[in-house]
Amino acid sequence: MKSLSLFTFPLIILTVCTATGFSGEMKVVEKVDLQRYLGKWYEIATIPQRFQIGCTCVTAEYSLNPNGTIKVVNSCRKEGQFKQVVGRAKVVPNTNNAKLRVSFFRPFWGDYWIVALDANYQWAVVSNAKGSTCWILSRTKQMDEKLYTDLVEQCQAMSIDVSRLLKTPQDCRE
Repeated sequence: MKSLSLFTFPLIILTVCTATGFSGEMKVVEKVDLQRYLGKWYEIATIPQRFQIGCTCVTAEYSLNPNGTIKVVNSCRKEGQFKQVVGRAKVVPNTNNAKLRVSFFRPFWGDYWIVALDANYQWAVVSNAKGSTCWILSRTKQMDEKLYTDLVEQCQAMSIDVSRLLKTPQDCRE
């Protein structure tokens, strides 16, 4: 009886994980053209990280460094003050530029995985390997509500906990 339980338990776990869509690691887009991805992005929604709490008018700007890494400039308004942090990103080899590692506080690096991307590079969804983070980004401050709803549904289908997703106010002047 005990050996049947030892066999059955992993089978049940595998079945539950498969049925809920959990695969252990987020899937990324097939390929990213970094030259097209560079530039300014507005944060439309996020699963807030500790350092983002209270931020509005959040943007991320990406540019190429001479050494091939990517300069990352994240900006926001927090408690009425303009805040900015500069970091760098590097492409994870053999991922067609869809997976990056980002650091703002070396030696710590975090996942930046592009899990959905508009064919015209007008919006993107970024997460990490486990799907515990999420950023919905746009080239414009506002996003069509239907598109936003569709992207949230895509996130949910990828097992991202959309109940934690918060819209980012973008009502600041530049």
